[in-house]
Amino acid sequence: MPKIAIFASGAGTNAREIINYLTQSQSSVRVELLITNNKNSGLVHIAKREKIPCVIIDNSFHSNGVNTLTILKQHAIQWVILAGFLRKIPLELIRGFSNRIINLHPSLLPKYGGKGMYGKHVHEAVLLNNEIESGITIHIVNEEYDQGAILFQAKCKIESGETITSLALKIQKLEHQYYPIIIEKQILNAK
Repeated sequence: MPKIAIFASGAGTNAREIINYLTQSQSSVRVELLITNNKNSGLVHIAKREKIPCVIIDNSFHSNGVNTLTILKQHAIQWVILAGFLRKIPLELIRGFSNRIINLHPSLLPKYGGKGMYGKHVHEAVLLNNEIESGITIHIVNEEYDQGAILFQAKCKIESGETITSLALKIQKLEHQYYPIIIEKQILNAK
């Protein structure tokens, strides 16, 4: 039974969708641990409700990767899933989980990726550049921001008068629809 840890910093909606999907589909993939760098994250509430261990780490604790890697090993974690975790993943952690860290990015990479490109910053850039479509990219994490192997992309059309808020809602819908499915598929096919 593959054990995963989900990392998130914000509301935790993608984490919630992943947990719900894996539970409802009776998947062999199991969410064993939740990790956040924000004590007010929605992940804390999800952990209590779902009875999943949750570790709150501060950014200095996470900065070299060794401490976080130790926690993951203590829980026998095999895969790391990033679901809105707003910290760079340290090199030691990337090497410790080589090709086993999956991230979701709210644009069609390689466009609008890199340092500082997350959430509304991505949507704002997409709209400022008058793109006709946007979407999501699910990819493996490597040593460079948003440059790992792409596993999946889904697109949505940008309508006339689209706002950052309306685009964000379209992107979130794609995230919730596809991220849990692609995670499960990638993990089970990697056995």
